[in-house]
Amino acid sequence: MHISGIHHVAIIASDYQRSKHFYTELLGLAIVAEAYREQRDSYKLDLCTPDGVQIELFSFPSPPPRVSRPEACGLRHLAFRVPDLDAAAEELRDHEIAVEDIRIDEFTGKRFTFFADPDGLPLELYEQ
Repeated sequence: MHISGIHHVAIIASDYQRSKHFYTELLGLAIVAEAYREQRDSYKLDLCTPDGVQIELFSFPSPPPRVSRPEACGLRHLAFRVPDLDAAAEELRDHEIAVEDIRIDEFTGKRFTFFADPDGLPLELYEQ
């Protein structure tokens, strides 16, 4: 097998409009496509980062909450590359999004921080 990259990551939102606003307006991800699937009473929003990785944002009626703390098995967090960590963190704070203190990755020497999406999914900003 030859994996050439990540195509997409799927996220389920408890409040579709709130999460759509968060990922498109606050994080600036581009909308590729949006569809309402009547048989599932569910939206599917395809988003794209500038380097082509896609995020599928789904809504479903009454999804159970995600366990983030204590950390559970499975996907731990989603990390986004940013060229200026200080500016990106400040922009999130300007929108009243809590951002952890900036830390240094002990293995790479790169700076990073964490914040969360509207449903508590841990998101990371990693300076490149």
